[in-house]
Formats: sequence, C-alpha cells, structure tokens
Amino acid sequence: MGVTCVCQVPVTEGKSVQQTVDVLHKKLEQLGAVKQGSFCVDCETYHATGNVTGQPTKLLYVMHNSETPLSCHALFEGGPCLTADGNFDVLMLKLKSHFQNAKAHKVECRGSRYRYCDFLIKVGTVTMSSSGRGISVEVEYCPCVVPGDCWNLMKEFMQTFLGSNVPEWPTVFTSKPEGLYAPADSVDTMNQYLELFNKLRKQPVPGSNVR
Repeated sequence: MGVTCVCQVPVTEGKSVQQTVDVLHKKLEQLGAVKQGSFCVDCETYHATGNVTGQPTKLLYVMHNSETPLSCHALFEGGPCLTADGNFDVLMLKLKSHFQNAKAHKVECRGSRYRYCDFLIKVGTVTMSSSGRGISVEVEYCPCVVPGDCWNLMKEFMQTFLGSNVPEWPTVFTSKPEGLYAPADSVDTMNQYLELFNKLRKQPVPGSNVR
C-alpha cells in the first residue's frame, strides 16, 4: 500500500448519483483500467454517555475497511486513533454503558476497485440511512510512501478522469512531519474517509431540492 488520496466528486448536473458513478467507470475503462472486485468502508458513530469533569464529550468513530478485513479502526474526535482486531466491535457492545451507538449516523461507502498500472482506484457511493449522499474516489499510488515525491504524478493521473474535480493537497499529508504516509495500518486513509463522511453528513441529499 502506498500514498492514498480520498476525495469527493460532485454529482453531475442533470444526472443521478449512479449515473455519475457509471460515467467515472466508463472513463477509467477507456483509460485501460481493469476492474478488480469491490470495496467497502463503513463508519459508526458513538456518543459518550457520561460527561467527565464537565468537559464536552467527544465522539468516537469505529470504522472498517475491506482492504484490511481483520482490523478495526477507532478514531476519537480530534484524536487519538486506535487500530485493533475485529473483536473491538464486541468490546464496544460490552461498553454500551459508556458509549451509545448513534445508529442513524452510520455511513457506508461501497463501490468498485480498478487497477491501472501502479494506481489503485476505488469509486464508491456514500450512503447514510439508505439514501445516497455522494460519491467518493480513492486513488492510491502503490510504489511510494512519500506524498511530496508523487503528488504531482497522482494529480496528473486524476485529471484524466476527474477533470477539474481534482482535489487539493490533502490535509492529512500536511500533518506528517516526517513526510511519510502511513499505509500499513491505513489510519491515514481512514482519516480522509472520516473527513469526507462528516462533510457529506452536513450536506443536503442530492436531488432533495429538485421540484
């Protein structure tokens, strides 16, 4: 696993979420990308049930990624981040007196994986409460773990199928004083998904303002 960028792609005007996803698939296939199965990233939100020492309670996000099926990621609002095995979900059930699952806030991202040379591309539909909230694109440049060495190449590649929707330098790259991306435990990638999910939570459902 290498440097990874996760971004939102706006729904094309006059098209549905699925139609926009189909267009992205077609562009990737025209480039020569080969479909290699599917992927899923999900996120459940937990609220702390007790307010300790009068301080505002932080949210806890428990996330899973099909790329790392034996791991579970727990990200506290504002940090820190924890990577554990799949039994962490069972532990959360036992901690229900301390953390309450906000089931209505569960977010899921599912879609197709494509391989193009040294790039791995994942185009997903983000859903919340069974309604489509947006489109995500994850691009991974597998041979490199130094964002500064490969960002221009990644950006140039993304322009071939995203056009003007290419994202800016991800904030997770800036927070790396040593300049190295941390792909082994995928926390950097999950932080980007969490940032995207929280952004989509606040946006209206696509098409909800259509009369």
